[in-house]
Amino acid sequence: MLQRIVRSTVIDAPIDRVWQVIRDFNSHDQWHAVVEKSRIEANERSDQVGCVRSFTLKDGNRIREQLLSLDDREHVSRYAIVEATVALQRYVATVTLKPVTDGNRTFWHWESTFATPPGQERELGQMVARDVYEAGFENLRRHLRQGGDLRAPGSGPMPTALPMPSQRVVVKRYGGSEQLVAEDGEAAAPGEGEVRIRQRAIGVNYLDIYLRRGWIPPMLPLPGVPGMEAAGSVLDVGPGVGGLMPGDRVAYLGPQPGAYCSVRTVPASWVVRLPPAVEDDAAAAFLLKGVTADYLLRDIGRVRAGMRLLVHAAAGGVGSLLVPWARRLGARVIGTVSSEDKARIARDLGCEQIVVTRDYRFADAVQRAFGGADLVIDGLGDAARDENIAALARCGHWVSLGQATGALAPIDPDVLLHKSLTFSRPVVFDYIATPGMLAERADRLWAALADGTLKPLPIERHALASAHDAHERLESRRTTGSVILVA
Repeated sequence: MLQRIVRSTVIDAPIDRVWQVIRDFNSHDQWHAVVEKSRIEANERSDQVGCVRSFTLKDGNRIREQLLSLDDREHVSRYAIVEATVALQRYVATVTLKPVTDGNRTFWHWESTFATPPGQERELGQMVARDVYEAGFENLRRHLRQGGDLRAPGSGPMPTALPMPSQRVVVKRYGGSEQLVAEDGEAAAPGEGEVRIRQRAIGVNYLDIYLRRGWIPPMLPLPGVPGMEAAGSVLDVGPGVGGLMPGDRVAYLGPQPGAYCSVRTVPASWVVRLPPAVEDDAAAAFLLKGVTADYLLRDIGRVRAGMRLLVHAAAGGVGSLLVPWARRLGARVIGTVSSEDKARIARDLGCEQIVVTRDYRFADAVQRAFGGADLVIDGLGDAARDENIAALARCGHWVSLGQATGALAPIDPDVLLHKSLTFSRPVVFDYIATPGMLAERADRLWAALADGTLKPLPIERHALASAHDAHERLESRRTTGSVILVA
């Protein structure tokens, strides 16, 4: 006769986080204290229905279990024992997760049916209920809270985490792209409030070029590693870190450079977890540019229907996000580009008018087409300063976002009086100064990608060791969309 064991609990973690552990059919040796060692047979994926995991228990028993079904929508996993030295016969188990409505927590229901040899019903039933299910609940809580340490109380101090090898690209002298040199380095063990990340994709931005040229020396003292953002997986976490655990797919964005490397340790406050639908390449390509577009349109520009926008480099990294997002908000957009090929891209993105120029002459075209711009978003710098002022409508606002053509000379306030113009030069990191602010903007970016507001854009990939090639391409204005490094 079959007996049925049922246990349930609430885990103080979001359902996606718990499910990421449970759906990995080979993760239990990382979080369940009774499991000694586990492997997936035949080199199959650990989330492939039909795969078999072969594992040993701490008491020496050996078990082979098969994944029968996996439902990412309903968060249900079902599996069965196919061979075991434990006397559990016809064992079939189901794990079901449900979100808890009164907080960002997870209800976990675990049940199984099985037969046992006569006389062992009570012993084996208690073993499954207590040693597998109830202990598993506590083990997973500890795993989520402490980043995977399952050492029993009294078993001695935790081993000291060690530095980890990391390939990196260093600037030892300010100058051209040839100053980017690949070398071996180390990623420190995570300290209080830190996480160590195995990076797979690293964003390349014009800010990296400014740092390499030496335009902002305090931000990148020599020798220094450029790069402000990357995506990958958490390797380990330091004390005091909540909401992140080893194996989580993440991206980060922070005010201190250092992302041009294969492994990096960063503050957990810089990090956001990635939705399953967002690939590492897209996260690295769009996080900094996407949150920049978000605060420009939402906070500074307060873009609304009928507003007139001038977006420079409309087919570039930030421009290719600004244009369609502004159009979704009902704005009219005129873009500048450097070639006819880029003009076609900018038009497809939603620009109503295009100005093709390599000498930064555009004000007359903007005045003819729109009667002036209510908002200018400018990453060009000093070469475009007079044209930007001439292109603005009365009471227009000029946002200086970058300086691709050179540092912007000081602006005489009296220049703004003629048309009651305003000017700002924002820094993205002040708009993501807390983890909550970063998460909110990132969520809006992921949502815009998911609902089609922002369409998949070209991503140009270069090897980490070839960062100099990526910089040369970006500086030459030969790129469209975004550029990333692959570690």
